[in-house]
Formats: sequence, structure tokens, C-alpha cells
Amino acid sequence: MGRKKRIELDRDHDIAPGLVAKTKKRLVVATGRSHPELADSVALSLGTELVPTEHRTFASGEILTRFEVSIRGCDFFLIQSFGPPVNEWLMETLIMLDAAKRASAKRITVVAPYYPYSRQDKKGRGREPISARLVADLLKTAGADRVMSVDLHAAQIQGFFDGPVDHLFAKPVLLEYFKETLSAEDRAKLTVVSPDTGRVRVADQWSDSLGAPLAIIHKRRDPNVANQVTVNEIVGHVDGRVCLLVDDMIDTGGTIVKAAEALKKNGAERVIVAATHAIFSDPAAERLQSEAIDEVVVTDTIPIPAEKRFATLTILPIAPLLGRAIREVFEDGSVTSMFDGAA
Repeated sequence: MGRKKRIELDRDHDIAPGLVAKTKKRLVVATGRSHPELADSVALSLGTELVPTEHRTFASGEILTRFEVSIRGCDFFLIQSFGPPVNEWLMETLIMLDAAKRASAKRITVVAPYYPYSRQDKKGRGREPISARLVADLLKTAGADRVMSVDLHAAQIQGFFDGPVDHLFAKPVLLEYFKETLSAEDRAKLTVVSPDTGRVRVADQWSDSLGAPLAIIHKRRDPNVANQVTVNEIVGHVDGRVCLLVDDMIDTGGTIVKAAEALKKNGAERVIVAATHAIFSDPAAERLQSEAIDEVVVTDTIPIPAEKRFATLTILPIAPLLGRAIREVFEDGSVTSMFDGAA
């Protein structure tokens, strides 16, 4: 028998001599049906187009997804926001991940601007689930290699996913808006306010960035009654000040409105609300038009229908931030560098 020939790999190209290998990386961006406008904007910022995708919901409620072009060997980014109906979009995401995995995508990244079930990140009482961890397990099992999200409700959610998590921050987007729109007089009277003790670290970062003092609202929430808050006291000076209330999300608006009313009651001149995720569950849109709130500024991580928009609402685009982060991941760059190496 002749001696077996050993094929050595080319050191520069990592291919066998005489063979041709396709080594060029390919970026593919797809989206579910939750927020197509955002996905279109992200694709535009990347100079690409969304992969043609067939979506069906059968009479039984079951979902089918099929990619209409080959995605074999690509770097696949699935954009899906998780506004209402959150459970339908979550199921659609899992089905799309399974389809991408079975279509031989090389690496799959879920771009979830708003992470679903993020508030269920720990057990508040006995016999409760930790649903944020469950979502991470579902994404991983379905085929996700990586997750990208904006302003997670709790930083420890990053540890729930068994793989890289790119935690982005909307603060630069919001901060640029306020630096451009606040007058010098308002900047001189500005106080950053945390709506509860859990958001103090974030509010403190805002305080440093704007060079403004910090105030904290101490609130009490009944664990047995959802979406109801009682404001107990304000720590800090707000009399005659322009108060900037910062939070990661607005759901029914109860916390924010009560905080704004407390600030106005204690002499605040103006109250501006800044939040990343505008969930706006009913009756948020009605509540946020309270006389205690002068302006609400949010990003479009979640679609906001026309009936939930109002005169004092400002919506900032998050697509450029997501597009840049996707580009950094695709090119093996640094996502951290987008935020000056800090949160």
C-alpha cells in the first residue's frame, strides 16, 4: 500500500494547497414582524438590505418563517423588538432562530433592543419564576450564539445567557438631544432625578455627564399589587430646579407621573422625563400628558403607534446606535469603545 499523503494547511490562508476557499465574511440582517421600521433603518445605516423572509401565521395561530435566499455560512443578525404582543414576537424569534440554524448560518446574533421579561430577573417572593433567565435559555437552545440589547433592566441579565452579550446604552443618544435643546439657563438649574433607589447608579452617571446635582425619589411598591407606587420622600434639592427624571423604561407611567407630581409639589420649575423603552401600556399615554410633566423623551426601541403619541412626546432614533454596534461585532471590533470604555 502506498503511504497516505498528508495535506498541510497553508499558514497564510488556512487552506490546503491547490484548493480554493471562500473566506470572505458575509453580513446578513433579518427581522421579525414586531418593528419593521426600526429594522429597515438599521439595515440602511449598515448600507445593506434585509434578507427577504416569508412570514405566515396560520388560522390555528401557529407561525411559519422561511428565508427566501441562502444564508449558509453568513454572520446572521436577527432584529426583533419585544413590544406587545410580546409572547407572539418571542415565539416568532425562536422559530426564526431555528430556521437560521437549520439553514447553516455560521454565527447567529439576536438584536433585541428591548429584552423581554427583563423585570423578572430575580425571585421577589417564594415560588416565583426567573423569566429573564428562561428567555436567555430559550434563545440559546433555539440557536442564538450572541445577544445584543439596549439598557437592560438589570445588568445581571448578561450572566443569564451562555455566550457573549453586547449591552448597549441609549444615554449617548438621549444626552446629545438634551445638550442641543436645553438652554444655558436650564442647564444652570438642572437636577438629575432618579425615580427610585434602583436607578441611582444610572442617574449618577447622567449627573456626571451633565455636571448637574442628583436627587433621589424614595418610593414604596406593594408586591401584591402590580403597577401601583407610593412616593414617600425626595432626597435632594429640587425647589426652583429643572428636573430631569431618567429611567430605563415607561410601562403604565404610574411611577413616572407620581414622581413628577412629587417634584412639582416640592417646587420644581419644570419636569422632563427621559427613558429608553417606551412600552406605554394603557393608560400610559393618557397619564404622561399630566400637567406635572413638561416633556417626555424616549427612543424607538419599541414601536409607538399613532394613538399613543402626544404633543409633548419626543422620539429619538436608536437605529444608528444599533447599526454601529452590529458593524463592530461583524468586523470583530470593540463595542465597549462606543461608550468611551465605560457604561
